[in-house]
Amino acid sequence: MPVKWVVRTRCFLTLFGCADHGMHPEWVDYGAPGPQSGSGSYSPSRGLGQTGAVSGIPWVLHVDLDQFIAAVEILRRPELAGKPIIVGGRGDPTERAVVSTASYEARAFGVGSGMPLRIAARKVPDAIILPVDQEAYLAASDVVMTTLRAQPGATVQVLGWDEAFVGIETEDPEAYAKQIQAAVLEETQLHCSVGIGDTLVRAKNATDFGKPAGIFRLTKENWLDVMGDKPTKELWGIGSKVSQRLAKHHITTVAELAACNPQDLVPEFGPKMGPWYAQLGRGEGSSEVDDTPWVARAHGRETTFQQDLTAPAQISDAIKELTARVLEDVAAEGRPVIGLTLKVRYAPFVTKTYARKIPETFDRGEVLAQALELSGKIEPDRPIRLLGLRAEMPMPEEARKGHTPTRGGW
Repeated sequence: MPVKWVVRTRCFLTLFGCADHGMHPEWVDYGAPGPQSGSGSYSPSRGLGQTGAVSGIPWVLHVDLDQFIAAVEILRRPELAGKPIIVGGRGDPTERAVVSTASYEARAFGVGSGMPLRIAARKVPDAIILPVDQEAYLAASDVVMTTLRAQPGATVQVLGWDEAFVGIETEDPEAYAKQIQAAVLEETQLHCSVGIGDTLVRAKNATDFGKPAGIFRLTKENWLDVMGDKPTKELWGIGSKVSQRLAKHHITTVAELAACNPQDLVPEFGPKMGPWYAQLGRGEGSSEVDDTPWVARAHGRETTFQQDLTAPAQISDAIKELTARVLEDVAAEGRPVIGLTLKVRYAPFVTKTYARKIPETFDRGEVLAQALELSGKIEPDRPIRLLGLRAEMPMPEEARKGHTPTRGGW
């Protein structure tokens, strides 16, 4: 069976990292939230929506399960507790695969998500390496999210298998956070950390200071005291590439980003992203927790080959197979394809993407023709270890644009 995962444009970029395990994972890119009868939202500016009210001060909590995948595996095999555990691919470090997650004991040796499994195995020769079991993780996640929704006055915005925002009103957010931790532990035997904030950004970053199994509060009052000296890449929504671009403008810390003139960033990042990055430096942005389900913006598949592709016929056959799989997923949406992105990982491990918009079409043959034409951008005479294809669809008119720290504003 193909391994699948979810990509959320808000923040969640797959628990499987680059998913370099050759098992036809699925990309499901969730774009804007769609309408749902009875759904509610929570914002400090307007209190709770249809989920009910709890008296007190409005807060945003970020709940993040600790070493989630590894923890689920330990529940299934308690004898693994305290040992270095690495989960990835089919559990075989001789195959091409990447680390999905590692226990804290394995992380101490420098193992992290997205690392090639063979390298992780070298770092920790005594590690227990396990295959990915998506269904077990989904089942555990469902119980956690159900538990969060059962908390009094809570509006829950799911970010991925192992994390969610919870909007609440309470005089004592730490006590509420402890209540959440106890409820999740009782229902699942899993530990979680909770970040408390007055914005989504602050709550999300606060969680890092609470790990593992702790609670931490970040607000306007202590934001710069706690985050000011941190490098900009530690902000939710700023990765290493953006951080490097900021450094060219002598902005290397959160405090420097917070203090900059937003307009000074416009030449580098544009009129929307420039000011928005400055806003992130201040920890500002939306405080709304929205439980509206997200609508898929795109579907994709990718395959890692145990033997590099070198012949044009091999590449063509792989593109055809990927296109067929992607179109099966798109067909279920009932929407046309409007764009394609081809992902190519050349040996030894250099990844490039090639994208194009295409005329809106439901025609499978036309999509395949466009995909094959796009593959003409592949560099000749370079062995290929991975191919991926992503098909973009138009969003329904009734779907509103959501907020995301990675794609330009709240």
